[in-house]
Amino acid sequence: MSEKIERFETLILGSGPAGYTAAIYAARADLKPVMYTGMEPGGQLTTTTEVDNFPGYPQGIDGPTMMVELQQQAERFGTEVRIGMATSVEFNDEPGGIHKVTIDDSKVVEAHTVIIATGASAKYLGIPSEQRLRGGGVSACAVCDGFFYKGQDVAIVGGGDTAAEEASYLAKICNKVTMLVRKDYMRASKAMQHRVESLSNIDIRYNTEVDEILGDQVVEGLRMVNNQTGEKEEIPITGFFVAIGHKPNTDIFKGQLDMDGTGYVITAGKSTKTNKPGVFASGDVQDKEYRQAVTAAGTGCMAALDAERYLASVESAETVS
Repeated sequence: MSEKIERFETLILGSGPAGYTAAIYAARADLKPVMYTGMEPGGQLTTTTEVDNFPGYPQGIDGPTMMVELQQQAERFGTEVRIGMATSVEFNDEPGGIHKVTIDDSKVVEAHTVIIATGASAKYLGIPSEQRLRGGGVSACAVCDGFFYKGQDVAIVGGGDTAAEEASYLAKICNKVTMLVRKDYMRASKAMQHRVESLSNIDIRYNTEVDEILGDQVVEGLRMVNNQTGEKEEIPITGFFVAIGHKPNTDIFKGQLDMDGTGYVITAGKSTKTNKPGVFASGDVQDKEYRQAVTAAGTGCMAALDAERYLASVESAETVS
């Protein structure tokens, strides 16, 4: 006899600030949310040592602790948090239809509404020292972590608008910013290039790549290499920022949800509604502009409210019919 397929009012995929905030609001609205945490429970904040810019924490809080507290708050109102990752989906095209999600390639669950909060993953260079020193001076978010390097020498790698914007931000608070650009030009807009070039404490190194990030427990320096001459140079730094882009975790939704050219889910107007009725997207899967914990939490709230209103409209339509 086959196992009965579970069916939920609201299914939440992902467990960062967007997912947990959606869970808090959905649970308080008696939507009985069930959350699957994904492959990185807690999301990107679990790799951040200190969070100083989330409202309500005057002394700051470390990322993993913040995620644990958000989970506890969601569970307090009745959210069921499960370990597991969505590996395929089958979204219904009809209002009031049932959506099917496969967890870990084996278990199929159904839901009246689905809130997608699977986040985005920062792209890294892929060198061992970078991975070893993540949380010890290596960061993929200058706005999040730059404050901890106030008055110090840092480096940033990247040549697009994000890299230019983050380099400009770092230049305001750090002593010196060395910016590594792989090609002989920047991909950033002319306006962003002019901004970077106008700041005297930003040293732009073109045709330059990272050879090694130096340090045992924390970042102590950087060895860079000119990819035209092969010449290597070491400089002392305490912080290293990677700004080569993000990849939204949306591969399993391709062909089901409308996305832009880089894989971010497209939502309608100021809502979290996708092109599938009853499916909502929140956090970094649909936000390539801000990518902050607080903005992700805000869209998580919106997704839960959108889901609640959607369910109410479906019930009203069924009553009328």
